[in-house]
Amino acid sequence: MTENKQVSNLEEYNNPALYDYENAGISEDINFLMKHAADNEGMIIDLACGTGRVTIPLAEAGFQLAGVDIHKGMLDEAERKSVNLPITWLEQDCTQLQLTVKSRLIYMAGNSFQHFLTNEDQDKLLNGVNKHLEDGGLFIFDTRFPSAEELLAPENQEEHCRTYEDPEAGMRVEVFTICSYDQISQLQLNTMIRRMMDDDGTVIWERRSDITLRYVFPKEMDRLLSSAGFEILESYGNWKGTPLTDKSTQMVFVCRKVGGK
Repeated sequence: MTENKQVSNLEEYNNPALYDYENAGISEDINFLMKHAADNEGMIIDLACGTGRVTIPLAEAGFQLAGVDIHKGMLDEAERKSVNLPITWLEQDCTQLQLTVKSRLIYMAGNSFQHFLTNEDQDKLLNGVNKHLEDGGLFIFDTRFPSAEELLAPENQEEHCRTYEDPEAGMRVEVFTICSYDQISQLQLNTMIRRMMDDDGTVIWERRSDITLRYVFPKEMDRLLSSAGFEILESYGNWKGTPLTDKSTQMVFVCRKVGGK
């Protein structure tokens, strides 16, 4: 990830409490990872852990975890929420992992793989994961499926994303996105627009943030993972375990570290 893109991508996460509120209720990845954690002994590593949306439920279930993220504010919120739980929070760039432990299970949820915008950074991430996995250990992660609908949406047009009630003001917030996709770099620039509205539909305030995402195609991912010393054991179209098809919205990979890397 280039330095400028990295800073831009952190902008969307500068309000950890809002991030938690907007993502409350997402649990399919937690359920999926909980099943794999049940077969694991020792510490589990959560990469790009954010505020601990997945880390904390696994720790509450009795597993020992390390949560790694580059964003100090997100980690501070995660630590605040997890007092007395068996979690070690670490502020690190996931392309430069330097942990003191190896694990049988490393995961990355929330489509965080898409924050690694260049081939070089994808390689650094995967090589770091390989380095910190025990032989035969699992790496599980998700990324959005590069469907035509996802990539070929009308450019520079606002599209409604969701609506929620602001927990403090008790007023409606409408969320929109403006997207543009560069087919050469496989990068999609997303401008997130949040508008708080009163009962008459008048805009009280508007906030914008940018986030850039990298898309990877299935066969490209096969080669990428193989080159980094992994074999794909399972691939799904979502965290429910639905088969991966051209109608999928996500790709979920269960990968095993193989010898010789």
